[in-house]
Amino acid sequence: MEAFLISTGIVALAEIGDKTQLLAFLLAAKFRKPVPIVLGILVATLANHAFAAALGAWINALIGPDVMRWVLGISFIAMAGWTLIPDKLDEEESSLGRYSVFATTLIAFFLAEMGDKTQIATVALAARYEAVIAVVAGTTVGMMIANVPAVYFGERIANKISLKLVHGIAAALFLALGIATLLGAGKTFGI
Repeated sequence: MEAFLISTGIVALAEIGDKTQLLAFLLAAKFRKPVPIVLGILVATLANHAFAAALGAWINALIGPDVMRWVLGISFIAMAGWTLIPDKLDEEESSLGRYSVFATTLIAFFLAEMGDKTQIATVALAARYEAVIAVVAGTTVGMMIANVPAVYFGERIANKISLKLVHGIAAALFLALGIATLLGAGKTFGI
C-alpha cells in the first residue's frame, strides 16, 4: 500500500504544471469532449507507466542492492531539482488532429510522457518498491488526479493554484525520498 500511496502523491504533485497537464488543457479547449480525452489519458498513462515500471523492475534485478540504493537516492534528488523547472508544451502534438479525440489524446499523451518527469519517477519508484502493479496503479491515479480536473475545469482552476507552491512540495517529497533512500531506509525492501 505504501508504494501505491507514495506513487500517487508524488506523481499527482509532479504533474501539476507539467507539459502533459498543459496538453490536457489544450485538448480540452480544442475538442470540448472530456470523456474521450480522459479515457485517452488513462490508456496512454497505463501503457507508458507499465513500460516504465517494468524497466524499473528490470534495472533493480540487474544492479546490486548497494549500487541501486545510491542510483535511486541520487535519482530522487535529481527529480527534486527537475520538478522545480516549469514545463512548456511543445508543438509536436499539433499534427494529430486528423484522428478521433480519443486516438489524438492517446497518441499525444503517450508521446509527451516519454522521458517526462512522471515516467522517470515511475521507473525509479518501481525499482525502489519492487511492486510494479502498485506503482503503475499509483502513478496512473496520480496522473488522473492532476489531469481530469484540467480537462473538466481548465482555466477556472489553473489561475487559482500556486504552481510554485505545488512544485516546491513535490520537490521536497522527492528530496526526502532521495535522502531517506541514501540513508538506508530502503534496506527494509532489500535495496
